Amino acid sequence: MKVSAATRSRARHFAMQAIYQWQMTSNAINVIEAEYHTDNDMSKVDVEYFHEIFRGVAMKKTTLDEMFSPYLKGLQLDNVDPVTLSILRLACFEFSDRIDVPYRVVINEAVNMAKKFGAADSHKFVNGVLDKVALDVRATEVNAKDTKAKK
Repeated sequence: MKVSAATRSRARHFAMQAIYQWQMTSNAINVIEAEYHTDNDMSKVDVEYFHEIFRGVAMKKTTLDEMFSPYLKGLQLDNVDPVTLSILRLACFEFSDRIDVPYRVVINEAVNMAKKFGAADSHKFVNGVLDKVALDVRATEVNAKDTKAKK
């Protein structure tokens, strides 16, 4: 299958939902992943990307949480709604492990998922948190974009 922006976007959507399910049920990731392959049409999904994100988030949950926790505006991690938490973990995984994906794409995809699946105005919260994380994790890239914009 050809990898495209659309197949990657679908992979992110399914991965976010799988991460949410994993957070809520604590079922084994291989069981959840098998369910997604059985229950969904994965023909237009970058399946390898779905697999990488889902398993990567599960393996690096603590590290990912540490990336965005300082920017939760006084909220405790336990008080972040599970959909938003799934989105933040997914985006932080992409920031740290998929440097081939521009930080603006990561933020845009996360904001779109928050608009579609999250609570009212959660997209604003996600955007604000990820803007700050991007400055930490992708400072060189962010600063290079800002320098170009000022010219």
